[in-house]
Amino acid sequence: MSDSIQITELRRSGRDLSRFLRMPYAVYDGDPNWVAPLMADLKKVFFDSNPLFEHAEMSIWVATQGGRDVGRIAGILDRNHVAKHEDATAFWGFFECINDQAVADKLFAAVGDWAKAKSCRRLLGPMNPTTNDECGLLIKGFDSPPVIMMTYNPPYYVDLVERGGFSKAKDLLAYKFGVNPKPLERMRKIADGLARRNPDLKIISIRKKHLLADLEKVKAVYNAAWEDNWGFVPMTDGELTFMAARLKPLLVEDFALIAEDKGVPVGFMLCLPDYNQAIGPMKGKLLTPRIWGLLQMLMGWKTPKMARVLTLGLVKSHRQRGIDAMFFAHCVAKGIEMGIEECEVSWMLEDNVMVLRPIEVFGGVNYKTYRLYDKPLAG
Repeated sequence: MSDSIQITELRRSGRDLSRFLRMPYAVYDGDPNWVAPLMADLKKVFFDSNPLFEHAEMSIWVATQGGRDVGRIAGILDRNHVAKHEDATAFWGFFECINDQAVADKLFAAVGDWAKAKSCRRLLGPMNPTTNDECGLLIKGFDSPPVIMMTYNPPYYVDLVERGGFSKAKDLLAYKFGVNPKPLERMRKIADGLARRNPDLKIISIRKKHLLADLEKVKAVYNAAWEDNWGFVPMTDGELTFMAARLKPLLVEDFALIAEDKGVPVGFMLCLPDYNQAIGPMKGKLLTPRIWGLLQMLMGWKTPKMARVLTLGLVKSHRQRGIDAMFFAHCVAKGIEMGIEECEVSWMLEDNVMVLRPIEVFGGVNYKTYRLYDKPLAG
């Protein structure tokens, strides 16, 4: 009965935060496709030291029934999003719930009341906690685990969200293609032709020891490359530095690339091996013997069979010139050398034809789809 469901607001620290982060284990027990996030890393997202909280606020809740936690949700108000889009919208995210509509409805009501109290007129999500992080509800492709830094949820979440009054706002697509010499040949032909016509155009690999210096180049490209994308909010210098610090241990040189034209940064691409293949068995813990599998991958002694292209962006003046093929040629060649067999490119907006068409030309297939949902707030 819904009357027995209790909603409790928690602090984003200490035991409260640990309780919030442990809740999903009640949902995914026995699910072979779930990859528990590493607690030590995920906590950094919630701490006040995260530069996001220089312009945003977040509240978190758990739902309790029969003496156990059965659901959770977060509300996020990003003032930079509100200012850029002139849109009184709050995000909902980090949603997890047992298969019980009454529990889900109480969680949605909690974040909705919170948002209305802050003069918001719409909820949009799931955002964990923004579009610059993990986001979207999985609606297609439940038969395999998520790759690194992508979301996962049971199929029944779709019903919980839609019955909770939410409607589609935008779909985010994940494509997969084989890493083999056939697409590499096509990419290299395009890349070689572009290089001959543009001798000042160079692809530079980001090196870990030069990360801070190269990060300035990434900052010069990142916000300009994505500024017109639906829902995009520019990252502050602090947020980019924070993200780089989290990703630095995972970087593979020649998988993180900058395009320069006459020494000026004009593009950026980041690809990562799918460390989830090693993180999954760790069940969210760093202090476990299973960390050995992850350490082998980080040291380059062992290679996962899949990689993910997280980010590929070009400034307006250098789009549709074939630079994306130059990026892919570098990464595919490195992937073949490492023994990677497949690559996921994710995520892309469903209507970003300029990006989707080249991926399909190179053999990419849409195998997973994620959805962002919104809901107007009455009153």
